[in-house]
Amino acid sequence: MFRLPALSASVADARGRIRARLFEWGTDPEVLDDASLVVTDLFTNAIRHTDSEKITCVLQDWGAVLRLEVTDQGRGTGVPVPCTAAEDEEGGRGLLLVSVLSLAWGSDPADGGTGRVVWAELATHRAPY
Repeated sequence: MFRLPALSASVADARGRIRARLFEWGTDPEVLDDASLVVTDLFTNAIRHTDSEKITCVLQDWGAVLRLEVTDQGRGTGVPVPCTAAEDEEGGRGLLLVSVLSLAWGSDPADGGTGRVVWAELATHRAPY
């Protein structure tokens, strides 16, 4: 678990921390890459769509599943939902990507009544092609 300021520069820090921990755990490189993309999107969304000062990130190893949680301090625009982005738009595909890379994802109110936890669960091993 770690907390970082809700600043754009913190996204790379969060991604680096997740990658380092997963590397220490000996996580499959493809899963490590998937987790990096997921945390990048969830952390970025927490910064862009809430008025948080700090973002908390939790990584849990449940054996066959990795769980990533990103918690904001609230004051956001509501429950996160994937949207359809036009071909020429730079953003708007992040939660779609999260849904493709994850076994499951969702959001819950944060403990204490303020903020939201957005989570994603990834398989620790990819099925062979």
